[in-house]
Amino acid sequence: MDAHPLKLRVRSYAAETPFVRSLVLGVEDGPVPPWRAGAHIRVALPNGGDRPYSLMALPGLAEDALALGVLREEASTGGSQFMHALKIGDVLKASAPVNNFHLHEGPAPALLFAGGIGVTPILSMAAELTARASPFRLHYAGRTQGLLAFLPHLRDICAKGLSVHYDSDESRLDLAAALGGAAANAHIYVCGPAGMIDAVKAAALAEGVPADRIHYELFKAEQPSSPDLPFEVEIRSTGQVVGVAAGQTIIQALEAAGLDVLYDCQRGDCGICQCGVVEGVPDHRDVILSDDEKASNKVMQICVSRAKSERLVLDL
Repeated sequence: MDAHPLKLRVRSYAAETPFVRSLVLGVEDGPVPPWRAGAHIRVALPNGGDRPYSLMALPGLAEDALALGVLREEASTGGSQFMHALKIGDVLKASAPVNNFHLHEGPAPALLFAGGIGVTPILSMAAELTARASPFRLHYAGRTQGLLAFLPHLRDICAKGLSVHYDSDESRLDLAAALGGAAANAHIYVCGPAGMIDAVKAAALAEGVPADRIHYELFKAEQPSSPDLPFEVEIRSTGQVVGVAAGQTIIQALEAAGLDVLYDCQRGDCGICQCGVVEGVPDHRDVILSDDEKASNKVMQICVSRAKSERLVLDL
């Protein structure tokens, strides 16, 4: 199965800030696949890898196009440099849309937080909430003026529902005040730097927001919490035991043993390889599971996560 079935052609691009570029991509050889706010596609890179980029519901976007926002990263491994060098007419391959950051259904209000390039999925959420006439407020934070991308689009989408914050002046984001002014049944959404996500999660929990109403998106894989050590995986359905070496992922070990495993990203951010844990303690390194799910040790992403115990029994 082709991991990158979409063929996209660059129609236009624009410098939204000195560091952020927007791209409008026409879909070739077929219709635009359906997607909802929070979805992303994985764009194939020349080095054989790929990178995830959130889809943006920009005002006035043609029905046969997709829009992305890309930050040029100083420590880029090639993805942002490649995306910032694209010209009109260039062709890309990409995955179908994947959504691990869904908006809730129903009339409950939303409180949205965006930091830096994390605004891309949040913008689409604001557009969807506006379209369905659901109440929301969006807090958009950055270091200083001139560095926040898509502000004109957000003002168009959000009207009076947008609050802009800069770390460099008195408008700096006050999480306690923002959360304190939210409705009791509000869902919280945050996308941005890891530190911001952690701060919003902690502040929301301190305000008594249930964990299942705190939603976040973080594309970077977790850093290992312990050194890589060898361990064993037992397949519950057959009893087969497979050794996983220190420099090997569970998926690699299972495939080497002749087993057919379902997976996609191999980075811990798509959720396709998730499986149940019957016995043992996983070393969670994904960005999909909630804190409660990780603490339960009942499921894991076998593309990046390992074991803290000598053996894992997996529901495969």
